[in-house]
Amino acid sequence: MPKAGYTKEQKARAKAILETPPPDEIDPRIEKLVNELIGRVADKWTMLILEELAEKGEMRFTQIGRCVDGISQKMLTQTLRQMERDGLVVRTIHPVVPPKVEYKLTPLGLSLGAAFCGVWIWAEENLQTIEKARRSFDERGKAG
Repeated sequence: MPKAGYTKEQKARAKAILETPPPDEIDPRIEKLVNELIGRVADKWTMLILEELAEKGEMRFTQIGRCVDGISQKMLTQTLRQMERDGLVVRTIHPVVPPKVEYKLTPLGLSLGAAFCGVWIWAEENLQTIEKARRSFDERGKAG
């Protein structure tokens, strides 16, 4: 996630989320929203844009495009529009010539970064276990 790292508050909140047991009953609307958001934000472009905006603050379209290696202009436009629709970014058009458009994370977008901090912490805590499981699986594949 952000190269600058997470704040102590973000880490504490993420750990609290990880330690919270799931509810006995899940509201189907929330389940649908979670599935939609995971599908959308788990794509690499959204995560990379989220990371850049979290690290650098307000950025112009072209700046984001330069920082997110390999993204096409079309994909950048689509991803930013979807993030704006979901309330993760705000788009500001400055009335100058040539037009100046900037994007920044909303509080909702910033809080999503905190939620992904939990995934980051989980990955750090389980890296060796996952690598061991992968090696074991790969070795079984070679033997079979």
